[in-house]
Amino acid sequence: MPDQAPLLTPERHELVELVRELHSQASPWIPSGLGNHLHWGPQPQLQSSVLSLHHHNQVLEHATGDFTVTVEAGMALGELQAVLAEQGQWLPIDPPLAGPSSIGGVVARGVSGPLRHKAMGLKDQVIGISLLRSDGTTARAGGQVVKNVAGYDLMRLLTGSWGSLALITQLTLRTQPLPSHRKCFAMQGSLPALQQLRQELLLHSPLALERLEWKHQAGEISLWLSLVSLNPEGLQQQQEQLKASVASELNLQAQDWEPSPEVVEQGSWLLRIGVEPQRSDVLLGLAAIKPWTLQLGAASGLGLATGQAASHQVANLRQQCESLGGYLTVLQAPPDQQIQAWGNAPARPIIEAVKRQFDPLQQLSRGRLPGVQAALTT
Repeated sequence: MPDQAPLLTPERHELVELVRELHSQASPWIPSGLGNHLHWGPQPQLQSSVLSLHHHNQVLEHATGDFTVTVEAGMALGELQAVLAEQGQWLPIDPPLAGPSSIGGVVARGVSGPLRHKAMGLKDQVIGISLLRSDGTTARAGGQVVKNVAGYDLMRLLTGSWGSLALITQLTLRTQPLPSHRKCFAMQGSLPALQQLRQELLLHSPLALERLEWKHQAGEISLWLSLVSLNPEGLQQQQEQLKASVASELNLQAQDWEPSPEVVEQGSWLLRIGVEPQRSDVLLGLAAIKPWTLQLGAASGLGLATGQAASHQVANLRQQCESLGGYLTVLQAPPDQQIQAWGNAPARPIIEAVKRQFDPLQQLSRGRLPGVQAALTT
């Protein structure tokens, strides 16, 4: 949590009145859950208060038969997964990378990882949302059942908004059966052979792939996948199909893998990368990728890179991603490194117009509007 930032932790009955008071004073504030990821992206202004939903942490309804759950936004993702697991269900959402995160914080950042391959993005898993605007106005969109999603799609608008439009207070999400059997594999070989296998798996394979992603570490490139099944016989059959489809020149090895938190220390770079999926092998073959440990979705072209490097190496990698029709967002930077978290998006005028409608006094998360380049501070 930013040093010197006043921390506000209202109870449920205090929340709306507190936000109205901040609005009447035109005071800037930052929506927050547990506060472990506030150092991501552009640094928040120190004069802004941090409004935490730490006390808003209850499951409101778990409709097990409908595979939906309604939860307060301040509940930790790990705690929510434990509650769902008691009923044999889970949220296929990748764990946070800088310590525990609230479910509202996960959605507000919109950063998904390997589980995106099967479950799609976060915005596709949210079917209902409640929010509090900067003036204290409450609103709700979507519903509590999967088919009830008529109306203006605030769920997609708020996902990945970085707390710049409104405070998310409640969420209704799709759940899935908790896989009882999972097996992970890593494949190594030449990049062209791996790229050919990637295409075959995506276009023609009958396998139930939970994830399919590229990995780059210490100069080595590999293709990872995980298979899931509700019974051991189904999993065994899939393993045999996989082995039959892998070319003899590739090395196939079973690996241990569970969706557990992988904490990235604050002294390291953490980059969000996106490229056109069919050109991901081009990125992996560039010299600019050598300093980085990279996980990149083989179907989505989205991934995360970590490592120790100089700012000019980050700028070089950003340029290469943009040349491939993609982007690079700096989620986390080492101390004293000055580089923009993101640049101006082509849709900047529209983004700023939406911001004015939701937050006319520009109170929320000043300087952290996605798609709008913020001024660097010293």
